[in-house]
Amino acid sequence: MSGPLLVVVGPPGSGKTTVGTAVAAALGVPFRDTDADVEAQTGTTIADLFVQQGEPHFRALEERAIARALAEHEGVLALGGGAVTSPVTRELLVAHGAAGGTVVWLDVDVASAAKRVGLSRARPLLAVNPRAMLRTMLEARAPLYAEVSTVIVSTAARPVQDVVAEVLTAVGSVAP
Repeated sequence: MSGPLLVVVGPPGSGKTTVGTAVAAALGVPFRDTDADVEAQTGTTIADLFVQQGEPHFRALEERAIARALAEHEGVLALGGGAVTSPVTRELLVAHGAAGGTVVWLDVDVASAAKRVGLSRARPLLAVNPRAMLRTMLEARAPLYAEVSTVIVSTAARPVQDVVAEVLTAVGSVAP
């Protein structure tokens, strides 16, 4: 199987970057975040892209960044929380899983996610009422995360090391 050893998806505040970085370090492979790829490509932040160019423009850039990363990255890959809203991205992730790849959905409850994201301006979709937006987002996106994932790991009120251990076990049990 080519492509990432592990793809991490989940809503804002689920721990994609924290867990993904720790899993990559434990496995001795590189970590890559497609949000960082988009920022590097455009020279601006995701929040500024949303404000200046709009969400559809950002999502198009994100789709291309994900397709590129799925084709060329062989370590741990973390996607932005809304990446699964793209049918193109979901199709790529389902194909990755069907080809033997591991896609871990880091599931989280509203209280834990709200505590982690706080009132960060760097998260444009959560700027107005973070808790209400998170609840709506979690409910709307749950079926999309379920569609693309091969493994579900809850991060709600759990220490990072426990989540990392569970993800490492999942990678070991799913990887060829």
